[in-house]
Amino acid sequence: MEDSEQQFARRASVIARHLINPDTYHEISSLQTSSCLQYSPPENFSGKPTFDIGAMRELIDGHNIEDRDWIFNLMANSDLFCPKRRGGQIYVLPDYNKPMEHQREMTMKRILYLLDKGVFKGWLTKPSLEMEARSSTLHECLGLYDHSLGVKLGVHYNLWGGAIKFLGTKGHREKWLQDTEDFVIRGSFAMTELGHGSNVRGIETITTYDPSTQEFVITTPCESAQKYWIGGAANHATHTVVFSQLIINGKNEGVHAFVAQIRDKYGKICSGVRIADCGHKIGLNGVDNGRIWFDKVRVPREYLLNSVADVSPDGKYHSQIDDPDQRFAAFMAPLTSGRVTIAVTSLYQCKIGLAIAIRYSLTRRAFHLYPNEPEVLLLDYPAHQRRLLPLLAKTYAMCCAVNDLKRIYWKRTPSDSKTIHVLSSGYKAMFTWHDMKTLQECREACGGQGLKTENRIGHLKGEYDVQSTFEGDNNVLMQQVSKALFSEYSAARKKQKPLRGLGLEHMNNNRPIIPAILDSSTLRNIEFQMDIFHLRERDLLERLAAEISQCVSQGTTTAVAFTMSYELAEDLGRAFSERAVLDSFILAETKLAAGSMKDILGLLRTIYALITLEEDISFLRYGYLSPQQSQMGRKEIAKLCNELRPHALSLVDSFGIPQPYLSPIAFDWIEANSWAAVHQ
Repeated sequence: MEDSEQQFARRASVIARHLINPDTYHEISSLQTSSCLQYSPPENFSGKPTFDIGAMRELIDGHNIEDRDWIFNLMANSDLFCPKRRGGQIYVLPDYNKPMEHQREMTMKRILYLLDKGVFKGWLTKPSLEMEARSSTLHECLGLYDHSLGVKLGVHYNLWGGAIKFLGTKGHREKWLQDTEDFVIRGSFAMTELGHGSNVRGIETITTYDPSTQEFVITTPCESAQKYWIGGAANHATHTVVFSQLIINGKNEGVHAFVAQIRDKYGKICSGVRIADCGHKIGLNGVDNGRIWFDKVRVPREYLLNSVADVSPDGKYHSQIDDPDQRFAAFMAPLTSGRVTIAVTSLYQCKIGLAIAIRYSLTRRAFHLYPNEPEVLLLDYPAHQRRLLPLLAKTYAMCCAVNDLKRIYWKRTPSDSKTIHVLSSGYKAMFTWHDMKTLQECREACGGQGLKTENRIGHLKGEYDVQSTFEGDNNVLMQQVSKALFSEYSAARKKQKPLRGLGLEHMNNNRPIIPAILDSSTLRNIEFQMDIFHLRERDLLERLAAEISQCVSQGTTTAVAFTMSYELAEDLGRAFSERAVLDSFILAETKLAAGSMKDILGLLRTIYALITLEEDISFLRYGYLSPQQSQMGRKEIAKLCNELRPHALSLVDSFGIPQPYLSPIAFDWIEANSWAAVHQ
């Protein structure tokens, strides 16, 4: 009988004939005496991490590592977070198979448990950079457990609480913030209507002022004006911020925000308010979304959130901002936190999906290449590497970008508002699309096991699909990005000044020239990657400006011209967002000292850059790359994935997600599905 060295040599020679770079093939086990499969834990090729996992986690998490571990442990040690023992392991999994009513009840119980443990202390009443970072961290981790929990908290603290903080003034904050933090008041956010979502300026709810009683009167004038998808409204919310057209002396002063109580402290719906349930959804059923009608509901004059505009007791409207467009922008500016939050949380779901799928692919085998040879690990197939590792690289790149966005948002000044609006809009769209694509690919990569709710990936698709449309439809957001870029470009040309801000300074330089021959060295070069991304963004912005200018010269308005140029606008929004992500990734890489971690980040950065060249047809459509150059990039991606393969386990372990938050197939899936485990 062959000894182990002879077996390994023979099998390696077989694999060498079928796999790229056979030197990286690992875990060729000895011939089994039994026909039954045995589970072997995943290992890196060297049998140990290929870089400092703790340091990598600090890089991609960015902040508050101890707070993350604290909240993970707090949830894992409570029966409210549904610990399930399978195959000797505890899994902290939401109870998605329960009825909608049960999921809603459990979401509320979990919030009250966390409240009792002091998780939310200071979130609203002790503003500081440190508190904002901590509350953001804890919110991210709670959303990792369950999207309904994250959304319910986001509506209460970020939307309702944020509106009181930023749209209100001192009196509002003193009246409502402490009770909001303590969950005595349970807030909601009534902006979206049946007939209006992204177009907030077009909402139809009407508020008038009665000077005889010094009250505002809020009315739902038609069915399309009913407030829709209002988180918390169906069961738990006691108050809401109502966005409404303000009519003063017959003049519409535009959209303003008012506080209205919709339930009393006993849960009874208030007079003049009607509420209906939005019903069962494809996901997010732990959030009690409701619909609200206001039948001439009266609220005190002081319930107008008046940081931007106010109404005097005798009914006179005044604001320091005369221009209605600027005034509306001032109302909307403080509400960008929702898009920032969505961009962050969408990446956590990518991490979960990739950690599960990659760990599974490092232990699951399929197909003999030759008779009597061992089956091959899934991740040793080049096709499987190509499915998962580019998604891993893009997730790493986006983590660096979103950390930069959070830092800008936390330290924000009025001059940062445009940057935050544009980046959060672009990233929210880009990252949530990436989330859906990643979860789908990970689901398929896990085969039938990806369908099981306990394995998380399949169900996460339904839970997070909503991200593509709430806080702004993704396609509309990409057009908003392009509109802002067009405005900056047009203003600079009109003033004959160089572009400043939003990363557009590269357009002040000479147009990049792309080499005709793209070899491996060139494709991996930072300067080439920056040049090709800059060329795309620059050319698309110039094309959009030229197309709009031509339409305007023929007699149309700029607004109509921009609407007709939607294809270029969406291409440009994507180009801007992907270039901004590359900038952040390069910045993170260049800050590292020479070593294995920097080298691996370079591999990830190049995969991110080249997969972007492959996936965006703009590079071929507008001639930035030839078909031959594109094919060279495609071949290089396969090589890069194979080089990244030895580091796959270390990279997903660097996500810092505790084992209970993954799934049985990420670990010993044979034991977890054994008869003993099922019936223990």
